[in-house]
Amino acid sequence: MQQAFYGLIDKLTERVRGNEVLLANFAGEESDFVRFNRSLVRQAGSVHQRGLGLELIDGQRHLSGRCSLTGDETTDRSRADRLLADLRESLPTVPEDPYLFYATEVNNTEQIVANRLPDSGEMTDAVLAAGKGTDLVGILASGGIFRGFGNSLGQRNWFATYSFHFDWSFYHTADKAVKTSYAGFHWDQSTFDTKVVNARQQLARLSLPTMTISPGGYRIYIPPAAMQELMGMLMRGFSLKAHRTKSTCLLKMVEEGRTLAPSVTIRENTAEGMSPNFQGAGFIKPDSVTMIEAGKLKDTLASPRTAKEYGVKTTGSEFPSSLDLAGGDLDDQDILTKLDTGIFVNQLWYLNYSDRPAARITGMTRFATFWVEGGKIVAPLNVMRFDETIYRIFGDNLIGLTSQRDLLPSSQTYGSRSTSSMRLPGALVDDFTFTF
Repeated sequence: MQQAFYGLIDKLTERVRGNEVLLANFAGEESDFVRFNRSLVRQAGSVHQRGLGLELIDGQRHLSGRCSLTGDETTDRSRADRLLADLRESLPTVPEDPYLFYATEVNNTEQIVANRLPDSGEMTDAVLAAGKGTDLVGILASGGIFRGFGNSLGQRNWFATYSFHFDWSFYHTADKAVKTSYAGFHWDQSTFDTKVVNARQQLARLSLPTMTISPGGYRIYIPPAAMQELMGMLMRGFSLKAHRTKSTCLLKMVEEGRTLAPSVTIRENTAEGMSPNFQGAGFIKPDSVTMIEAGKLKDTLASPRTAKEYGVKTTGSEFPSSLDLAGGDLDDQDILTKLDTGIFVNQLWYLNYSDRPAARITGMTRFATFWVEGGKIVAPLNVMRFDETIYRIFGDNLIGLTSQRDLLPSSQTYGSRSTSSMRLPGALVDDFTFTF
């Protein structure tokens, strides 16, 4: 696949004319998908796909297009040639772009993560065994993801990784379920078994009589899966463009010097993530960019266009694709004891800003949410809405973060599997505001 892509770019480069510059991006996958319902396999299949994106540049004019590839050399060269010809024909009709910015210095890279995955059938058998006697619902996606870049200036970059993501729930009744996920580069049965045991224990507690509590402030434990929803709301807050246009949700940090707790350090950790270290214009991403260090705003992320507009160095992307929140000193095994009396959340959803400049977020609990007394789960809770600010959750009211962190890949599979991921701890927070 890699050599076929490189060979295709070599042939296309021979067709470049005059001052033209050609950028090419490759995206491919070889994935197995298995869907489960009522602890049975309901659908299984494989997706093998390859796509080519071309961007033709002449001066400050540029135009891009895409085509699918088949793996047959003759067919793929014909499709790529036709796409290039179409772009060349239309390019003179587009206006010049003052913020066009692409890499002109050649930086060749190769990232290939060895395939350590078991056969998807083995993982499926493990899932079926885990779901025995329950209503397990979920989707298992596994296999290889491939990305490539090349240009007519001679740059070549390749990325290949093999990973899996199993997103599942033990369904109880109505809106009650225990949602869990397991992901990584190799399947560790003992880790999966631990997640299953914990989820089954929560499932059993969903049979207890349901409680409704009054609105107010409560001590709360937010596990990594729910933290993923909160961090997702912060993704655009690290954009340099958003900072300069004052549209960032972290405006109080930018203009008023607001800080978070000293234990909060957030990075774009490309080196340890699941995304390639290059991007569509040919720039190489830094191994790590620290956006918040020890609670204080540090660096921002800037796409090539933003970098050109504001005269700064690009980080390759405007938004994190390998977000990393440093762990703390709390132990997962002690969470209920530390929580003592309060709320154990499983998932959050329907998040939105109730006041973006103040970083105030509203949302709802989902699935298994429990009332805890004396360090023991005593009852499931009905759905509640919260309204809180990032400065209270990760600042004034943050008790601590867990030392254990979960790798949480994006479960997005629409069109293709995503390479975005987060590595997050859980958080113990005091006086978390629920409105009903």
